[in-house]
Amino acid sequence: MTTPLIEVRDLHFQYDDGTVALRGVSFRLEPGETVALLGANGSGKTTFVLHLNGLLGGKGCVNVCGMEVEAKNYEAVRRKIGMVFQDSESQLFMPTVVEDVAFGPLNHGIDAHEATHRATAALERVGMSAAADKAPYHLSAGEKKRVAIAGILAMEPEILVLDEPTTFLDPIGQRGLAELLANLPQAKIVVTHDIPFARAICNRAVFFQNGTIAAEGPVEEVVARFGWDFALEPAKFHR
Repeated sequence: MTTPLIEVRDLHFQYDDGTVALRGVSFRLEPGETVALLGANGSGKTTFVLHLNGLLGGKGCVNVCGMEVEAKNYEAVRRKIGMVFQDSESQLFMPTVVEDVAFGPLNHGIDAHEATHRATAALERVGMSAAADKAPYHLSAGEKKRVAIAGILAMEPEILVLDEPTTFLDPIGQRGLAELLANLPQAKIVVTHDIPFARAICNRAVFFQNGTIAAEGPVEEVVARFGWDFALEPAKFHR
């Protein structure tokens, strides 16, 4: 067996208000995989991914790229795993797009010339070179998502974690994002309710239920098992 990029064993987490969010979760991410995390709101998906770079800390073992996720390793772990949040605007705050993308490398001590080089290369990778000098707030939702991803790519991570990446995107934007992600070499974890998107880019699905992993396997099998292949039958919904 290959050495996993992420290995989580028996992870438990309870919030301060007493809500038990994770109940013994174990998980592996292999090199080259793209895995969908499926499940209802409140099932533990987002709580789980926030443990992967130390934003939350529960009981159990979380290992990323051979490093245990603990305080002494946070900086190194966060170089390995890039988080793309649901609301891209929360990651865009500099005056221009290229400055936004260069911010992460600069913040981690990379010199200005190299940070700009990385930012330029990342923008080219996501098809946003022409927007380098624009203000981020002038961009469309799809463009903001691409710039947010570029900001993560400029950090040269080995793993991407995307939380509901198709939120706010129209069908054309969703298709373009799927094509972009499918062509990136990093292993990926995608938290999503968007089953067509999961089908398009993920080779495995993990289904969260009440803070546990209830099933995992090919996307089609997991979706069918839990009835998530949802399509309205118009004749049944006439007013």
